[in-house]
Amino acid sequence: MGSDRFAPAAAGSAHAAAGAGAPARRAAWRALLACAAFALAPALPARAQLPIQHWQTSGGARVYFVENHGLPMLDLSVQFPAGSSRDRARSSGVAGMTNRLLQLGAEGMAEDEIARRLADVGAQLGARFDTDHAGLGLRTLVSERELVQALDVFARVLARPAFPADILEREKVRLIGALREADTRPDTIATVNFYRMLYRDHPYALRLTGDAGTVQGITREQLVAFHREYYAGARAVVAMIGDLSREAAERIAEQVTRDLPAGKPEDAQPPPVPPLPEAASRAIAHPASQAHIMIGALGMSRDDPDYFALYVGNYVLGGGGFVSRINEEIRQKRGLAYSAYSYFLPLSRPGPFVIGMQTQRAQARQALAVTREVLRDFVARGPTEAELTAARENIVGGFPLRIDSNARIHEYLAMIGAYRLPLTYLDDFVKNVERVTAGQVKDAFSRRIDPERMVTVVVAGEDGK
Repeated sequence: MGSDRFAPAAAGSAHAAAGAGAPARRAAWRALLACAAFALAPALPARAQLPIQHWQTSGGARVYFVENHGLPMLDLSVQFPAGSSRDRARSSGVAGMTNRLLQLGAEGMAEDEIARRLADVGAQLGARFDTDHAGLGLRTLVSERELVQALDVFARVLARPAFPADILEREKVRLIGALREADTRPDTIATVNFYRMLYRDHPYALRLTGDAGTVQGITREQLVAFHREYYAGARAVVAMIGDLSREAAERIAEQVTRDLPAGKPEDAQPPPVPPLPEAASRAIAHPASQAHIMIGALGMSRDDPDYFALYVGNYVLGGGGFVSRINEEIRQKRGLAYSAYSYFLPLSRPGPFVIGMQTQRAQARQALAVTREVLRDFVARGPTEAELTAARENIVGGFPLRIDSNARIHEYLAMIGAYRLPLTYLDDFVKNVERVTAGQVKDAFSRRIDPERMVTVVVAGEDGK
């Protein structure tokens, strides 16, 4: 998603990118655990079934595990329904700051000690944070000394963070500075306004990081309370892949969740998202030479029954790069933008459907008109059989690259657990794509996307009409 909605904190979920094209992948979680030497290492055969094992810990945490002995490594994450949608408008940023400070002090370990102990065994610790979920991830060797030390640090940081007051004040200053700088950029301005117009009073309208004003007011007591409520063992989702037996994986899952706050089982999802009552447009002056344009509407949830029809259809519309209709009409034929794209960002509740581009200020009106006409035609007629066939072949052909390493499989495990998707999700992915018909795409888009009721934001353009 070519924007700064997620900057300067962690990026949005890699899970979200499963149905979106390259622009949405840019909105995916930053690969904080990625290491080039390991990311390219062989994992399970791309087209083999992934034997996902699933169970619950004694404390109620849900565990998703793939046993893979190809490397002496473990990829592990524990996450919770503790993303920015758990914030409130007046305290926006508490969720993100809670996650930010987990690694900066815990039960007798200052941040330098945490970093030293992890570096001593070559382990990597990273935060995981997006709209719906938050937690921590660990990559470590499975040899005894390395594994024991890395897991000890991970469990203590996750369950017993110190939230030092001085560190909080330091991080607030850093974040506020980054937010103020980001708020001068046209892409940030466009994205912030787009989400507020689309979601209005819903928690999805809030920035992941909070705003400079709300971050300033965050207190240590708020972080402690948020951690106690949302980082609860009964709400935890543990995802693991690595060189372990099932018995060892069970022990690890118990170790990293047993000291978490007891809490209650996961409560309801974020509230339902009210439909957009009418089209809304906003033009925002900015000295940038390029107009930043976002057009969109409510899209789909992660478990949406229309997921694959919308996903495959969007590949034709704007998610397929140079071969998509939007890019063809905007860039190839008219030269109005270097890149024009569309994507769905599925969440627990319907995430956004977005069309985005940058163009010269004087061309903003024309670019908008062309984009709207392309969308109207696609919603009315759907894809051609040739377009659909090409889309399915490209998606299916690229799928093995999505599960060609432990790190990538781990991201899918975390997604499957977080959104309670079927254990066969990856095994069924190709079949579900291949089943999509042109009629299903047309039907899904005509029911879900109304070209006459969209949110439009233009930064640096003359108007948003």
